[in-house]
Amino acid sequence: MVTGKMPEGSFRRFLAERGEEVETALRRCVGGLAEVVPAAVRAAVEDGVLGGGKRLRPILLVTACEELGGEVCEAAYDLSASVELIHAYSLLHDDLPCMDDAPLRRGRPTAHITHGVRAATVAGAAMIPWAAAWAFESALRMGRAREQARAITLHLLEAAGAGGMIGGQAVDLLAEDRSPGGAASPLDEAALERLHGMKTGALLAASLEIGGMAAGAGDAALAAMGRFGRSLGLAFQVMDDVLDATGSEEVLGKRPSDSEHGKSTYVQLMSVDGARNRARALVAGATAALDAAALAAPRLRELARFVIERRR
Repeated sequence: MVTGKMPEGSFRRFLAERGEEVETALRRCVGGLAEVVPAAVRAAVEDGVLGGGKRLRPILLVTACEELGGEVCEAAYDLSASVELIHAYSLLHDDLPCMDDAPLRRGRPTAHITHGVRAATVAGAAMIPWAAAWAFESALRMGRAREQARAITLHLLEAAGAGGMIGGQAVDLLAEDRSPGGAASPLDEAALERLHGMKTGALLAASLEIGGMAAGAGDAALAAMGRFGRSLGLAFQVMDDVLDATGSEEVLGKRPSDSEHGKSTYVQLMSVDGARNRARALVAGATAALDAAALAAPRLRELARFVIERRR
């Protein structure tokens, strides 16, 4: 078992450097889309994609690629931008009045508040095919054959679709009761795990798997990336629930909270301390998947620690 830990300063520099490269790649990606959509939609896209964020998914993709022997190059960061584009579109649509009706994200007014509901809706929809095309072209530039590039693109879209992120969002909405005087039926732990395994875990796991695919990794390594990613994705959501329950709007930069929408959360099920312990156990399971595949992957292990130690 690998237990070494990167010095905190080194890890912060690693995150900052990777984050800067991701931002540059996102600007390239959005710049291409901006050339083919109307001005109002372009502004909403730029707001939704370039307005900040942890950039965890693209950093995981590039890091998985590197840990499995791939080259960290401009094309790898462009490939990572396609995953973040899918994540950003989901947030644009999640914030809409027909969904969470959120006025604030990352400490700023949401895109539909600033640019209007129609522009935000169309912007999110336009980002889906652009992400697919960007992923395909980036994979080719990384030296993948066309069949491999198609497999990478298909994997991204499957993680984003009905069997993954969108399916999880649908389950989430159906679990709420927004009728006058209505009350949502709380989900048990198994149902909540299934929901978040789709809504959060699928795209996060796919980020790692796509990084491995781009590196030309074998089946065993890809399977380990999937197991690591699914556990990490659930840990991320558990900690989101903890931060939602314990953090202020000023620190988290978003409104409203899931509990205000009547959504089931891990904190409701098992208390703040219980949820923290559950997140730690999930991260331990994630790193055990790396151990089982004999993968050192020190940066991925440090990113797993980051998920449970973050404050926003």
